[in-house]
Order: sequence, then C-alpha cells, then structure tokens
Amino acid sequence: MSKPIVAIVGRPNVGKSTLFNQIGKKRVSIVDDMPGVTRDRIYLDAEWLNHEFTMVDTGGIEFDESNTILKSMRQQAQIAMEEADVIVFVVDGRSGLTTSDEEVGRLLRSTKKPVILAVNKTDSPQQEANIYEFYSLGLGDPMGISASNALGLGDLLDEVVKAFPKEAEPDKEADEISIAVIGRPNVGKSSIVNALIGEERVIVSNIAGTTRDAIDTHFTVGDMKFILIDTAGMRRKGKIDEPVERYSVMRSLRAVDRSDVVLMVISAEDGITEQDKKIAGYAHESGKGVVIVVNKWDIFPDKNDKSTLRFTDDLREELGFLQYAPVVYTSALTHQRIPRITELVKYVADQQSMRIQTSVLNELVRDAVSINPPPSHRGKQLKIYFMTQADIQPPKFIIFVNDPELMHFSYLRFLENKLRENFGFEGAPLKLVVRGRKEEEDY
Repeated sequence: MSKPIVAIVGRPNVGKSTLFNQIGKKRVSIVDDMPGVTRDRIYLDAEWLNHEFTMVDTGGIEFDESNTILKSMRQQAQIAMEEADVIVFVVDGRSGLTTSDEEVGRLLRSTKKPVILAVNKTDSPQQEANIYEFYSLGLGDPMGISASNALGLGDLLDEVVKAFPKEAEPDKEADEISIAVIGRPNVGKSSIVNALIGEERVIVSNIAGTTRDAIDTHFTVGDMKFILIDTAGMRRKGKIDEPVERYSVMRSLRAVDRSDVVLMVISAEDGITEQDKKIAGYAHESGKGVVIVVNKWDIFPDKNDKSTLRFTDDLREELGFLQYAPVVYTSALTHQRIPRITELVKYVADQQSMRIQTSVLNELVRDAVSINPPPSHRGKQLKIYFMTQADIQPPKFIIFVNDPELMHFSYLRFLENKLRENFGFEGAPLKLVVRGRKEEEDY
C-alpha cells in the first residue's frame, strides 16, 4: 500500500517551507535521519492519527515577468495537482488576497483533488478576521494557522487525513516481486523497463520527463515473477513543456512505497548528483531493498579495466547510506548486463526476507562484544543482554540493553556490520532498535 502524497503549494514567501519544517520539528516526522542521508529534502514521511503519509514541499510558484506568467505558474501548480492525493494551498494572511493567489486558486478548483486552504501568519485572535477574504477563492473554509508558531497545525492535519483516498489492495500474487524503477529524468528508466520486458511497452524519448504515470507491468523470467513499476516522470503535453527536475522525487514516492525492491538508475554520463541522493535517500528510508543500476555504461568516456572500480568507489562515497546495495553496470541500448538485473532483484528480495534464529544472533553478540567491548560513559558501561529479529522486509532487530542512552551510534553501526559480515543482507537496509531491560516484558 502506498502512502498518500500531500503537496504544499502557493506563491513564494507565504511560509510553505516553514510549515513543512515545523511539522517535522514537532515530531510528527517518522523519517530516519541517519548520517549520510541528505538532509536537503523536499519530502517528509509523517504520521498523524495513525495515518502515514508523505508531505512534499513544492517550492514557490515563481512569476518571471520576462516570460508568460501563466506558463510558469501552470507548470508547477499542475504537477503538484496531478501527483498529489491532497493539496495544502498556503496563502499569506498578513498581505491578504493577491491576484497570484486567485490564479492558483482557479487552477486548483479545476482539479478533483481535495484542497485544504491554509491562511498562514494568523498569529493572534485579532488576525483571524484576515481569513474571511479568502472565502472568495471558492476552496471551502479557510483555516488560520501560524507555521512559525505551530498554531493550528493539529486542526490542519486533521483535515488533511480526513481527505485521504480509500486505496484498494494492489493486484499482486504472493510470489511476485514488485520493482520500482526510480531516478532522475532522462537517465534511461523507460529504456531499462523496455529492455527487461523485451517489448516497447513504455514510451521512450530523449526529452527529460516523458512518462506521466507509473505503469505496472507483470512479467516472468524463468520461474520468477515480477511486477515492474516505471516512474520515468511526465509524459509530454503542450501545457507542460519544461522539465522540472525537482519533482522527479515526488513522482517516485508512491512507486517506492508499493515496491519490494527498488532499481535506483544513475546515468554513467552524469555521475552522481544531488538529485540522485534525494531519490535514493527516500528508498533507503522507506526500508526497501535497493539495486543501483548505472545505465549508459556503453558510452562512458575513457573506459578501462578499472573504470567500474573507480565509479563504484565514487558511488560508495556519495551515497554513503547505500553501502549495502549491489551495483550493476548496464546499457539499455545494447542490453549489456540487463539479465543480471532480475537476478540481483531476486537475490535482494531473498535477503530482505531472511530470518535469523535468536540463539544464532546472541552467539554473534557474544563474539562481537569480546572483540570490541561496548562503550561506557561516566563510569557506566553498556551491557547487551540479547538480540532478536522482530521483522523482515526490511530485517528489523531488537537489542535489549541496560541503558539505551549508552548505545553510541558507532557501536550500533559496528553491530550492523557484524550482522552483514555473518549473514549478508546484501541490498537490504537493516533496522536496529535499542530497548531498555524494562521494555523486555512488553516485547
């Protein structure tokens, strides 16, 4: 089941990013802020009233007077409208209703998506009167909030979760592996899909952003069954004629949530970009198995027998949080190593589902502790009582200790490395949860 997507839209300087960041700061966020994962996000996994969702900060709708105002506005507003399940339209209560707000409102009224109208910078009861003029937008009751002071956010989120769609279970057989193909525009995702399924089922173009919808394709390789979800981006339309790379993250979110294994496609021509880090970071944080596919390897310049080693070293450095992900160098054009992709997907899916007996885990803990004793702080040493596996996909381990505060991140990483050394878990992110001895009875 994919999480609903909530897009925050509006003109610049109305407080969209402040609202986005405030929700995270108020501990609604359930994103894992692991070191090495880019913090410069435009998305935020969140939970409110037991509803999980993904909030996306779309940035300001810019008005460049050197070009057509409506063109610039439509490009960004329409992408948000088409990709989101719920839209939060943020306006500025202090500056009042503007013609730009009216134009955005007109576009939002044309969609069937639920729209929550948030009048920001309503910091006091006296300023609540400022919200009434926004009724003229025709988007229902405006809600007065103050993003900077965290006022009214609970009521706002109540309305957001009420508007979530009822989603049906996906049509998937028990033994099928769902694969999400993600990456920046124009790295060859659609070509990878076509090469995998052996037919032209997805439109391919060298114009960045040519596929609008995620397309599910069932296919088999030998006795293995797969579902491919292509997320290549935006199919060309007259009303959207410029690539907006920022939204390539937004287009990947739902497919990642529905997948078992993610193919993170990177262009050998361009190398690793900041946008690659954002997209890969979401797959990692969602707990999905990951295979890194370096496409267009046939046109990589100045190749020699050490090119793959150097490129892999760069990947490991730039995508430090994906050290566990296998890498395959492909060419969708020549079909170089394309069959290797499904082999790796099946392998990673198996690694994601692996269970380790508690007795075996605790033997590993004893060996690890003897090699590298747990840290101590102010004369008190960490004691590890036992470890057990709580879940799969991704593998989740509970570590019971005398005092969770004594568990340093570096020691937790040491234990993770020991798990990988002994059992593999290649392509699978591991979740290690530290609990105190008192919590053992509740487990």
